[in-house]
Amino acid sequence: MIVYNPLWKTMILKKITTYQLINDYHFSKGQLDRLKQNSNVEMNTIDILCNILKCRIEDIAEYVDDKSV
Repeated sequence: MIVYNPLWKTMILKKITTYQLINDYHFSKGQLDRLKQNSNVEMNTIDILCNILKCRIEDIAEYVDDKSV
């Protein structure tokens, strides 16, 4: 299972808020909701976040075993 817990930590480290993502970078509220719920998102969404945050995929998403969730 893919989870996006690293994203929230990375945003704190980079000092970028969800408000900034939505208003300054025109990031979709719907996509943020999907990320918060650990739902499926397209790789394009991950690519956009990597560009905004200047980070790697591992700084946004991680794989966890279904049994550990």
